Amino acid sequence: MTTPHLPKVAGINPPLPAPSQTPSPSSAALPGDPATPDPSGPDGPAAPADPHGPADPDGLSLPAPNALVQDRLAGWISDLVTLQELTERLARTATLDAALHEVLRAGSSLVGAGRGLVTLRPGQDRPTTVGLGLGRADLGHLETIPHHTPARREGHAPGADSYGRLFDDLPPAGSRAGVTHPDIAAEEGLTPRHREVAARLGYGASYALPLESEAAGRIGAAVWLYDEPAEPSGRQRHLIGLYRDYATEHLARHLELAAARDTVATLREELLPSRLPRIAGVRLAVRHRSGPRGGGDWYDALPLPEGALGLAVGGVTGSGPSAVAAMGRLRASLRAYAVMEGEDPVAVLSDLELLLRLTEPARAATALFAYCEPAGTDRPASRGSKVVLAGAGHCPPLIIGEHRVEYVETSLSAPLGMLACWEAPSVEIEPAPGETLLFYSDGLLHRTGDTMDRAFARLRSAAASVPRAALRDPDAIAEHVLRTMLPAPDDSDDADRAADGSDSREDVVLLAAHFE
Repeated sequence: MTTPHLPKVAGINPPLPAPSQTPSPSSAALPGDPATPDPSGPDGPAAPADPHGPADPDGLSLPAPNALVQDRLAGWISDLVTLQELTERLARTATLDAALHEVLRAGSSLVGAGRGLVTLRPGQDRPTTVGLGLGRADLGHLETIPHHTPARREGHAPGADSYGRLFDDLPPAGSRAGVTHPDIAAEEGLTPRHREVAARLGYGASYALPLESEAAGRIGAAVWLYDEPAEPSGRQRHLIGLYRDYATEHLARHLELAAARDTVATLREELLPSRLPRIAGVRLAVRHRSGPRGGGDWYDALPLPEGALGLAVGGVTGSGPSAVAAMGRLRASLRAYAVMEGEDPVAVLSDLELLLRLTEPARAATALFAYCEPAGTDRPASRGSKVVLAGAGHCPPLIIGEHRVEYVETSLSAPLGMLACWEAPSVEIEPAPGETLLFYSDGLLHRTGDTMDRAFARLRSAAASVPRAALRDPDAIAEHVLRTMLPAPDDSDDADRAADGSDSREDVVLLAAHFE
């Protein structure tokens, strides 16, 4: 009978050779086989077989071959289950930062280390580094470890320049082997500074691995630190290598997505005003927080003839590059209409609605346009400032002053592109000297996670809580309202919803106009 063949499961090679012993022909017989002698005799049942297998001539017990195969197979299945659980956890990460932390945690459990560091380089001048069990001061110490060679070798791990010898002796691109330093204190060839940093941070060994795959190439490197002299076993290296291949592909997708979003964000910022105009009698401030997918919310402030000022906020449906491009077209069109007939906001929005309906019939948009005549332009000083505004499905602005905090009562109207013919009356208000008119996008309300009624109430309360000393500073007002409504900036760029249930995809715009 031939030697039992060990199965090969999902790329995990047998770590041990097959057993050299083979069962005897008699042991291979099946129960009930005619050739199998009856275990019971005239004197009763025979003695049970030794569970440890047959004994050799010297009386030593040998393990049963089938039991050895089963033990090894159980070990391989356990490894597969572990890898499946870790890769599923990594697949559920929605951001690059979360994925890097998960890679460190999974790698730490696979190689038996307590701390780690992973570094990537999405762009030439912006490495991304995340530590596990390492603070900023610890990362700063690791950056002081000098390189083993003065020049950076060809194929060296991207993003590894800042961490010296930790990644310096990784193999060139094309080789995915890891590098271990099992005993840093006793190893020859390490710089005194390397030993000093290791002693200061309390680690005695390290294991570095390039993050590389056939499809993505080398995108970075990771290192795990042991508290005592140690190194991963062959089985641990095999498992972390399999996990590394999947993790590299996952991280590469996050890098591509981050690069695309950076491009969209840059485009969006270029389509918005680069600076706010200076108009006598009014001071402006703005806050803009972009959504992760590139929303279509926008704002504008442009000088108009005879010292007037045009203010606008709005948003187009959808997200991503197409919404950003539509936002740019809509804003440019509104500027043209405002210059020609800005004193009539209803005419401006009517022309904009006609253009949207003819050129982009599948898209809708909201907009609010205000024509402002600050005091001292062509109006008698006794009459103060005047604002004429009209809205198309947009939230009403808020007046903030020492004696009142209230919403402007605009007429209810449909968004642009929703009706065959849009029309709504305009509203005229006269802000008192020292009052501020606050425009905002509906993203400010949606990100709170509250119903619209409660979100409007929260916004009014936030405006009413502006300190008295800050009421004459539009920048301070906008900052206070934003921080009160959204206390913690939402950094989960890929999450559709934040932990509190708020919609983190929405853009947020606040435009404050303070009238002197």
